[in-house]
Amino acid sequence: MSLMSLETRPAKTPLTVPSGQGWKLAFAGFMLFTLFAGDFWRNSISWYGWGIVVFLCLVVSIVFLVRTRPRVPIRKWPKTLLLFLLLCVVSIAWSAYRAESVIGVVAQLATATAGAFFALCLTWQQILRALGAAFRWIIVLSLLFELIVSIFVRKPLLPFFTTYQYPSGKLPDAFYWSRDLLFHGGKIQGIVGNSDILGMITLFAIIVFGIQLADRVVNRTAGIVWLALAGITFLLTRSSTVIAALAVVIVVLLFALWGRAVPQSKRVPVYATAVAVLVVGVASVVLFWSNLTALLGKSSDLTGRTDIWDKVIQLAQQKPAFGWGWVSYWAPWVEPFKGLAIRNKVEYLQAHNAYLDVWLQIGIVGLVFFALLVLSTFGRTWFMAVDRAPFDSAGVVRSDVRYTAITLLPLLMMAAAIAQSVTESRMLIEAGFALLVAFSIKTKVDRP
Repeated sequence: MSLMSLETRPAKTPLTVPSGQGWKLAFAGFMLFTLFAGDFWRNSISWYGWGIVVFLCLVVSIVFLVRTRPRVPIRKWPKTLLLFLLLCVVSIAWSAYRAESVIGVVAQLATATAGAFFALCLTWQQILRALGAAFRWIIVLSLLFELIVSIFVRKPLLPFFTTYQYPSGKLPDAFYWSRDLLFHGGKIQGIVGNSDILGMITLFAIIVFGIQLADRVVNRTAGIVWLALAGITFLLTRSSTVIAALAVVIVVLLFALWGRAVPQSKRVPVYATAVAVLVVGVASVVLFWSNLTALLGKSSDLTGRTDIWDKVIQLAQQKPAFGWGWVSYWAPWVEPFKGLAIRNKVEYLQAHNAYLDVWLQIGIVGLVFFALLVLSTFGRTWFMAVDRAPFDSAGVVRSDVRYTAITLLPLLMMAAAIAQSVTESRMLIEAGFALLVAFSIKTKVDRP
């Protein structure tokens, strides 16, 4: 029995997959696995092998899009998304690293294509199911991987395909696929090779598994087991940034439930309180920064992130309006990225803040487009979560339609991603950008 079948066996009513939809759903789960666990492919079959997998995913997603032929009027497409992607493309013209920008733009468009596939070729229920299958595979493979390393390898494990030529001394911990910490109280990294990434995946998994249980689309016992495994893995990663993201998700969930509990015309106290909480939260972070970082087990510079932010800001100020040119992942062999962010002998390829990364690469104009894209998408996910659907002929939300948990899916995942975007640039690449595109498009053109 596969993990997919364990996930989708409902508690009461048998679930049937429409004819011809099985392969599409299986592919969606595989592509989500690849987007979230790209480092698994890169560490196991090399960057070239990963490139082949990604290329095949792109081809198949285009085939599905062509066969589906979604008829979406231009007015329905999110304009901020189109403007952001257009600016990425035209930035090649003034890029300080034109060849690398071409590669980065192609990667960005390919990732956007994946997001469009999820939005236009799948229903919300299918997206939920595909996410659940991908997260189950990542969690179970991560736990098995760490268990095998701890029992049989018994030492830190490097990626299978590695070209590290370290001059002298011990390799930095960040270079290892697994550091053999499962039985030593350390942070496990799983098949993705990074505790922060694995922690974020498990947070997403907790959201997805919880929604599946709430809507009773999975067997209750199996659903509880997977939710428990996700929680255990989350605790084993001990990622402080993801713990902060979890707190944000909980707050957003409480406000969404409050919003559901009151009529549309009486939600002013909900929004007023939300603004007050946001202001108090930001003020608390500013005033008690050292205390909060210490509580999360971090240094006041967030493990060197503030140093990286300072360097990125200095570079962005040199070309403030339109930036240095889009590149996505930093290219460490060209200026200005060469040697820009090195900490503990490890060179980092991102600004560790999505908004600073956008400002650096496509300037203030791009930052405005990106911020509007994120905010408008989050806004639509909010109203999708708190307003009953569908609307009646007069455009008024029907009160006889019951709330479902699945309408919380994009809101809670967006809340987690936005929280992560303050300390990581993952929203700009791979799964982070694909989900942003998917939610941006689907909340415009479709609702459960």
